Formats: sequence, structure tokens, C-alpha cells
Amino acid sequence: MTNICYVRSSRTCWPVEEWMPLDRLTAARSGRTPRRDRQAGPSGSANTDQDKRPRPGGRWRFWGAAYALLILLTGTNLPTPLYRGYQAQFGFSPLVVTLIFAAYVAALIPSLLVAGPLSDAIGRRKVLLPAVALAVLGSMAFALAEGTEWLFAARILQGLALGAASGPLTASLAELEPAGNRRKAALVSTVASVGGLGLGPVLAGLLAQYAPAPHVLPFVVEIVLLVPAAAAISTLPATRPAARWRPRRPEVPATMRGTFAISGTASFLAFAVIGLFLTLIPTYVTTLSGSENLFLGGAAVALMLVCSVLAQLVAYGRPARTLELIGLPLLATGLVLLALAGGVSSLTLLLIATVIAGIGQGLVFLGGLTAVSQAAAADRHAEVLSSFYVILYLGVGLPVIGVGFFATFAGLLAAVQYFAGVVVLLCVTVLIGLARARHRAPTTPSSAPLDTADD
Repeated sequence: MTNICYVRSSRTCWPVEEWMPLDRLTAARSGRTPRRDRQAGPSGSANTDQDKRPRPGGRWRFWGAAYALLILLTGTNLPTPLYRGYQAQFGFSPLVVTLIFAAYVAALIPSLLVAGPLSDAIGRRKVLLPAVALAVLGSMAFALAEGTEWLFAARILQGLALGAASGPLTASLAELEPAGNRRKAALVSTVASVGGLGLGPVLAGLLAQYAPAPHVLPFVVEIVLLVPAAAAISTLPATRPAARWRPRRPEVPATMRGTFAISGTASFLAFAVIGLFLTLIPTYVTTLSGSENLFLGGAAVALMLVCSVLAQLVAYGRPARTLELIGLPLLATGLVLLALAGGVSSLTLLLIATVIAGIGQGLVFLGGLTAVSQAAAADRHAEVLSSFYVILYLGVGLPVIGVGFFATFAGLLAAVQYFAGVVVLLCVTVLIGLARARHRAPTTPSSAPLDTADD
């Protein structure tokens, strides 16, 4: 084991977390980056020598964590094509669907903010296993639902579960990736996340349309799929508490706030589009196609998310900022075509818009998560990623809630068109900010131990 000499100022007693290895302190004073920190792997991320060592059993644990993230997100999106059936069964208005979704987001955000720092302090496994238990309870509440209040309770449980799991699982993927490649870990995380968003509506729509017990069977299947997820989580490395955990206000380290702000805003817009497709597009498709087939609505959502996943796989290895600069114009183009599809009542144009918006969403999400993950320090990784997921889920929830309220007065088609116009303008604004930030950014960061993804 190599001993590292730590130095502190003779005038100021720095707390332990602010001590610096001697090579980094010398480099910081000379204005250069330590040689070890400049060594970048083929992914474009800077890896320490420790990161490059193969982790015992890491491959199975890595893919087990990815499976858990996929299945948890699948479960939270099973209700998407089922709400029309719930409306007919329990007799509530379309506005209640929006309120149910709002309850889910309201539970998810606090859970994200608490669980990320908590898992950094006490270990991933101690946070993730209770999250899986909450997910099982949420699926049981849906399967046993006898009224609207059951749907609210089920969505709150699902929000708590996903909020508790998102940050720790994403951090686990970065920690367990066998080669220590954070760019690859970010790719797997985004593919699992978007894959779960797409698999949920398709699975529920398929079972509800062609199998018995349409409001029960999808959630029974989800509970069965959660069993191996819990088994995979139970194999994660046990960690000793680094310090006594205390609730605190979420905070992004000062060294990466610029990266977080730009990537967070771009990803907020990308997930606002995801939220629209998950909650309103199935009804939008029904209006344009004249079909009541539940699988068709779920398939339209899945088409966008499949395109998102494929775009991420094709674009893997490219600089994060490049992905965002390419993805935002595609996202805006898809939204323009979506608005036109409603105006001319064209299902074909809607499908084209879905493909283009999906590609744009995938590129923006992968670029944003890669940039933030690479810039985050190891001891605050889950906390930073949980804060990033807060931005994503606010993007999923808040704009769509506004669209849902507006649709009750102006109609669904008009609400979708206005939403598309506003998001297009914001995409152009963020695109200009990204382009300017790229020209102003220094070529090499002087203090962060990891390169920001702006290669």
C-alpha cells in the first residue's frame, strides 16, 4: 500500500475533508493538473489507478444494480395506460389523473433528497432494500385498489421507493463498473432508466388488453420481478458509516455548479417531454387514431423511449457537451412536429415526431448525466446524483401538471401544442447558453479530481 503525505496550512487548521495529497497541493499552487488526474481512459473520463483495478464480483453486482433500476422504473410506469380504465371504474375526472401524478412527484422529491446523502453515510444496501419493500407495497396497493384513494396511496408509495433508489443505484453503478469507467456506468444508468420508462407502459398495455385481470396482473408481474432485484441488492458491498448522518439542505459542490446548472436545465427539458409522453400522449394517440386499444397508447410511449435508448447506444463515447448540443435541436424539432401532428390530425406525423423527440431526449439525458457524474466527487456521488434526479423528476412532473390543468379548459390538443411551443423556446435558450459555455470553458480543470465531460 502506498502511503500518501498530507499537508495542511501552518496558518489555518483545515478540516479532514479539505486536506490534500502533497502532489495535488503542489500542482494546485503551480497551476497544473496532477499527472494521475489527467490520465483519461478510453471513455473520456479520468480514472484513478484504484478505479482501474477489477473489482471482485463486480460484474454481477454491476448488472444486478442495473436490473434493479430497470425494474423499479418499470413498476412506477405500469399505471400509464391503465388510467382510462380507472377513470371508468372509479368515476373521476381527467384532472384527478394529474393530481395522482402530482402526489407521486411530491413523495418522490423529498425521498430523493434524503436517501442520496443517507446512502453515502450508511451504505447503499441499507437504503435500497427498504426502497424495494416500498415498491412491493405500492404494487400491492394498485392490485387491490377499490377506490381513488387507493391510487393516491399506491403512487405515494411508488414515489418514495423510486426516490430512495434512484440516486444510490446510479452511484452504485459508477462504483461497481468493473473497469471504473464512469462514462459506461452513466450509459447503463440512462439505458436502464429510459428502458424502464418504456417497458412499464408496454407491459401494462399488453397485459391489460390481451390478458385477464387488467388492473391486477401487471402489478403481480412487477412484484415477481422485484424478488431478483432485492436479491441483487443484497449482494452489494456492505460499507461502514463514514460519519454520523444528519439531515441537511442539499448542496452541489461549488467546483461543479456550472456543469450541474447547464446539464440540469437541459435534462429538465428532456424529461418534461418524457412526462408529456407518459401521461398525456396515450390519450393524444387515441384521439388521433380513433382506437381504444390500450397497447397502442403504450406502444407510442415505448417508441419514443426505444429511440432514446438506441440513440444513447450509438452515441456512447462522444463528449457530453457534444451530445447535448446535438440533442437539444432534435428535441425541439420533434416537439414542433408533435404540435403540427395535432393541428392536421396526422398519426403518421405524430410517429415521426415521436422518433425525433426520442433521439433528442436520449442524447440530452446521456450527455447531462455523464457530465454530472464525472464532475462529482466520490464521497458525495450519491448526493449529487440524487440532486440531479430531483431536477429530472421535476421536469417529468411540474410541466405536465400545468398541461393537465390547461387541458381541462382549452382541450388536450391545444394544451399539447402550447406546451410544445414553450419547450422549444427554452431548448433554443439553453442551446445558446451551452454554446457560449463551451467557448468560455477552460481546457483543463485545475481542482476537480475528475474531468468534466466537456472533453
